[in-house]
Amino acid sequence: MTYSDRKHRRSHKTAPLLPQKDAAFSHSEAGFDGASFSGAVFNLSTTIVGAGIMALPATLKQLGAIPGLIVIILAAILTEKSIEMLLRFTRASKSASYSGIAGDAFGVFGRTLLQACIVINNLGTLVVYMIIIGDVLSGTSSDGVHYSGVTEEWFGQHWWNSRSNLLLLTTLLVFAPLISFKRVDSLRYTSALSVALAVVFVVITAGIVIVKFINGSIGMPRLLPKLIDQASFWKLFTTVPVLVTAYICHHNIHPIENELRDGSQMKSIVRTSIVLCSTVYIATSFFGFLLFGDHTLDDVLANFDGELGIPYGSLLNDVVRVSYVIHLMLVFPIVFFSLRLNMDGLFFPYAIPIAYDNRRFFSVTAALICLIFLGANCVPSIWDAFQFTGATATVSVGFIFPAAIVLRDTHGIATKRDRLVSSVMILLAVSSSSVAICSDIYSIFNIGVEA
Repeated sequence: MTYSDRKHRRSHKTAPLLPQKDAAFSHSEAGFDGASFSGAVFNLSTTIVGAGIMALPATLKQLGAIPGLIVIILAAILTEKSIEMLLRFTRASKSASYSGIAGDAFGVFGRTLLQACIVINNLGTLVVYMIIIGDVLSGTSSDGVHYSGVTEEWFGQHWWNSRSNLLLLTTLLVFAPLISFKRVDSLRYTSALSVALAVVFVVITAGIVIVKFINGSIGMPRLLPKLIDQASFWKLFTTVPVLVTAYICHHNIHPIENELRDGSQMKSIVRTSIVLCSTVYIATSFFGFLLFGDHTLDDVLANFDGELGIPYGSLLNDVVRVSYVIHLMLVFPIVFFSLRLNMDGLFFPYAIPIAYDNRRFFSVTAALICLIFLGANCVPSIWDAFQFTGATATVSVGFIFPAAIVLRDTHGIATKRDRLVSSVMILLAVSSSSVAICSDIYSIFNIGVEA
């Protein structure tokens, strides 16, 4: 009997938000007999493609086109390997959740620490999503300069399109219905639309680049990093949190797998999703950097508020911004799903599955959405905080915990190659994240001294 079997009353497999499908559950859920391959691919791809996609062109600006594209591919390979190891150890430990594997390997402390990391990562991510949505729809101010949102440009400034009111409407009319589903498979259609909108962004950006290339207004992109001094060298490592955040999806692997009609398809689903998302990431990074060059901002979406220098540029700016906002709205419930699951696991570790307790389900849901709403309205910008969570909680969820579980190897199934890959993964994660945090701290204090 494993640790998770002994300690958790949720089920004999440490069940997640919903237990694995069984006959009773299928009948109670209007004949639901398992999620499909395509639905799982869309849900996992939507988990991966979030706000991180807009920071990838800036990664190429920091690293140069060639090293930047190489590290994007390497991050995809490491992500696939870490998930493959998780799935293998999941079957060995007979667990049905990420926290169950951590508990099996490291006891209560390991399970709790992992759940806390997932909560910190997802909570920060969702607050960032809501801040971006508010910035795009109602505008934002920086250094005394106001940048108009799309609703201000279309209708002017009114009480109803103020930042707080638009976020409240979005929360009530969009987020509240979508986060009320108890099965992640219920979001497969919105996830498919979300992935389609990410592709639309790539297509529009590529189209603009092609038009500008034809009329000769695009120059050669910088292929290698620009190293001016020691500070510029250490700044290269600040791209690590961005890359890790861009591929993080480990917290939704088990909820998606548990609902599958055929659980043996999960490995193929992971590979398909990572290939799809990597293709979108490479195209977005390359065309975004090619379009804006060294003027690429940390959030490339902000580059789409000026003149593009092509016909219908203003219309394309609006299409890009609005489609991306809708994309984030549809990503929100997927990330929220695992946030609620792990928050419930932290506070009610021995209760029955939250799906079977409506009062607890809606109480936890309401508390979390209110917390996210308040965070988005009270914090003007948390990009620095987002970098810190990316270098700590996100790195832990995506790389350190999977590698540590393999090295712990409580079931004796790890190969020499597994141990070697896990050791390299931890070494890269810890060293690069430490440098990234130190570089961020240095930048913050350096800006303060200059001010």
